[in-house]
Amino acid sequence: MEKIDTENVFNQRKIATHIVVLLLSLVMICIVMFINSGFKQWYNYIDGFILSVIQLEFFLFLAYIIFKNVRPGKTRKEFTKIILLRFLLFLFYSCISAFIIFIVFLFIVQLLIGGAPVKEVSNFLSYGFGYWFKTIIAGQLFGAFLFSVILWQDALKREQKLREQNLIFQNETLKNQVNPHFLFNSLNTISALIATQPDVAEMFINKLSSIYRYVLENNQKDKVPLLTELAFINDYFGLHRIRDEDKIQLVINTPNAENFKILPVSLQIILENAIKHNMATRQNPLRISIFIEDKHVIVKNNLQKMAVQLKSTKIGLKNLAERVRLITGKMLIIEETNTEFIVKVPLLS
Repeated sequence: MEKIDTENVFNQRKIATHIVVLLLSLVMICIVMFINSGFKQWYNYIDGFILSVIQLEFFLFLAYIIFKNVRPGKTRKEFTKIILLRFLLFLFYSCISAFIIFIVFLFIVQLLIGGAPVKEVSNFLSYGFGYWFKTIIAGQLFGAFLFSVILWQDALKREQKLREQNLIFQNETLKNQVNPHFLFNSLNTISALIATQPDVAEMFINKLSSIYRYVLENNQKDKVPLLTELAFINDYFGLHRIRDEDKIQLVINTPNAENFKILPVSLQIILENAIKHNMATRQNPLRISIFIEDKHVIVKNNLQKMAVQLKSTKIGLKNLAERVRLITGKMLIIEETNTEFIVKVPLLS
């Protein structure tokens, strides 16, 4: 299941986020001024405004750290439990950090105005801590609750979208594997091999069976071990090697593959795309290589476009790209040069 995109909620790289923090701090200080003394002594609240901005900025950063790896559970009840636990964790750490920020801020202000920093801090701990604690707890409960609601709603929307994408993916995957053209070629190959090379025909049937079994067992999963996916690719390519002999060449170089996971059937979709849209002859074979680089699986093939392109729905790579974005939070990278077509699939740990 995908993790929550906290960049959309706590993105401190956007100027708009900081403007919202400033406005929110200003509103809170204005409310406090109005309750205490109206706006007659507004200059006495400047330091409170600055402190509020500093704390809110830090709380946004803290919320990002705590919530960034949250992933929806199998049910809404499980996910609500996860959010509540993170809510309590955020509340605990934000209270501690608010206390530290306040003490440091009070100390620095007293130094700047020529006061007695140690005495002021001591007075705060003796007389002002209780009121401060009640105020900060109320603020933190409201802020943490707001963060949790936003994240919960965001996750539910993404969960629904992911379900829809999975339905499209399952349909497209099964259609690719059970389409008449694929079956017709496979059965023709088996028919030809049974009479002349029964051993090879048996191997072909076994690989075909493994392919269907893998698709049926894994097309609903979000990730599988990379080694399992590569074994599936070897079976899938084995059919093409038997049928097309040396017209298509595949080289797999993936050290440390056991440390990674990947979206199921993703590499097959990319291979199918390469085989479908490129010419392949013994004189000019289609060369496909698969390797790992920068936590991505790279699938690269030489570009030999057919003079007449086969009709395509173009849903394969597009749907794969959307599923990659939803599940990993990263993008499927597609690059095309004059000589090569390259697809980079982000890996999961």
